[in-house]
Amino acid sequence: MTRPSRITRLSTELANQIAAGEVVERPASVVKELVENALDAGAHRIGVSVELGGKRLVRVEDDGDGMTAEEAALALERHATSKIRRLEDLASITTLGFRGEALPSIASVSHLLLRTRARGASRGTEIRVSGGVTVSTREIGASEGTTFEMTDLFYNVPARRKFLKSDGAETTQVSRLVTQLALGHPEVGFSLTSGRRQLIQCPPAAGLQERLFQLYKDRDDLVEVRKQAAGITVTGFVAALAGPGQGPRRGPQNIFVNGRGVKDRTIGHAIVHAYSAATIKERSPEVHLFIEMPPDRVDVNVHPTKAEVRFLEQSLVHEVLRRAIGEALEQGPAPEIGLDPVAPAVGVGRGTVAGEGMAFGAGAPGPPGWGGASTLMGGVSGGFPADAAAHSIGDLVREMRPNTVAPAPVVDRPLQPLGQFRDTFIIAIDDEGIAIIDQHVAHERILFEQVMERLTAGALESQQLLMPMVIDLSAAERQALAAHGEALARLGFDVEAFGGDSLRVAALPAIVDVGACETALRALAQDLDGLDQGAAIDEALRHMAATTACHAAVKANDRLTPEKMVYLLDELRRTAHSSVCPHGRPVVLRLSRREIERRFERI
Repeated sequence: MTRPSRITRLSTELANQIAAGEVVERPASVVKELVENALDAGAHRIGVSVELGGKRLVRVEDDGDGMTAEEAALALERHATSKIRRLEDLASITTLGFRGEALPSIASVSHLLLRTRARGASRGTEIRVSGGVTVSTREIGASEGTTFEMTDLFYNVPARRKFLKSDGAETTQVSRLVTQLALGHPEVGFSLTSGRRQLIQCPPAAGLQERLFQLYKDRDDLVEVRKQAAGITVTGFVAALAGPGQGPRRGPQNIFVNGRGVKDRTIGHAIVHAYSAATIKERSPEVHLFIEMPPDRVDVNVHPTKAEVRFLEQSLVHEVLRRAIGEALEQGPAPEIGLDPVAPAVGVGRGTVAGEGMAFGAGAPGPPGWGGASTLMGGVSGGFPADAAAHSIGDLVREMRPNTVAPAPVVDRPLQPLGQFRDTFIIAIDDEGIAIIDQHVAHERILFEQVMERLTAGALESQQLLMPMVIDLSAAERQALAAHGEALARLGFDVEAFGGDSLRVAALPAIVDVGACETALRALAQDLDGLDQGAAIDEALRHMAATTACHAAVKANDRLTPEKMVYLLDELRRTAHSSVCPHGRPVVLRLSRREIERRFERI
């Protein structure tokens, strides 16, 4: 007696439905595959329409090359593609699609209508497919290009349909996807409608900057990235270190490799690493980056959705991208100040400090002891009546609000200090306007970079205490410090357990005042307690360096001599990232000359 075979061949329809589970996750997946086909077909304009988040309808229309009747029928068969011909083609893919799985997968889980007309042909073709089975094929009149209409997604796979999100959530996913595709192909016009609402309308753009404006409007908090090295070209825009808010703007991360939108851990790590060079604050900054490289150096045949890639030289890509972003961030802007349009002019007719200070040019003699500096703000630290100075400067500061203007280098030219405001902010000028510098975070930035530079050569200079200090800490604080003993030693601390809850400190970094030792160690313990225990020593050192710099820096309400102000501003110019402190707080605010002239009706 022959045993019945337990292995059977799946039907074409069932095989396509299984494949659809990998390719078609939701309506946005359908839009992605159909729009990428349109781009590969040379479309100049692509229109996307959805209803009920794409559950009821997804329509994608393009003016690309179109298809003949034979090509249209073949395109709906599994593993039929115009993108590759032989195995060797997989090593150098230049199109967005190549698998030949998308159309049959979509058709197997929906009702699909295809209308197409090849460029130069007199008639078009219409094919209707339901659940993977062709219902009808006929000749029709149609415009050149292709239109796909998919209705009732997952109508025959209810288990998949119930996992779809709300209509609004699915529409949002489609909108994000179309935005990314439009950003990646600025030369192509894109539109997206949801029901009767127009969500996206982007005519063909001259370049990336114009497309960014179409999608995100005026975005002066982004800095341009442009680098070419080792056969790799990186272009695009990333969030500046110091934007209108507190640090880089959080937002979408659109990454393109040879025109293909991807998600990649190597790229993601390079982005984080580039920002961490300036600040230890964790960020998910907005980036729009384009990486171009020879197609044989990147494998796109990694995942059914083609959203992942594998680089032949992974570490090289990481280093080029990290340096490209880092160099762009070094040239990023400081937050600009705009004057509130409803506020009155400052100090007019009152003989205030602001009015008198404007009479001094750069290098003009000021009050004794200021070394020839202008005296716009000098009265705050002495030389003018305290009440008059506080009134005028207070008015000025109250009338300032964060605003976004065209990016300019942060501190790329000598700033001339005028004085302090409330012994906390240094007021300085240059040819481009007025700068307000937070003296504490500026010094913190300077010390942080000095510490990190010295750590690359070994350990930080240490100072031995004549009388060791004993500090009582909690169990968590002791554990955090004990887990990073090697990093503490490199930083200049000599600490050891002293029984019970106590810790004995025999030495500390030379830059830290003895009086700040206990506070600094407690702060270090708190910072390190939140750090992953498996973190590399370099990461621990960065956190320690930032905390140490913070406690060693001058404080708010510290009165500075003119010489100290000059020193701080000169050293700040030498830092790589002068716009933010290592904890992410802004260092400099600028009031541009143009804004001042505008307020005085000179332009």
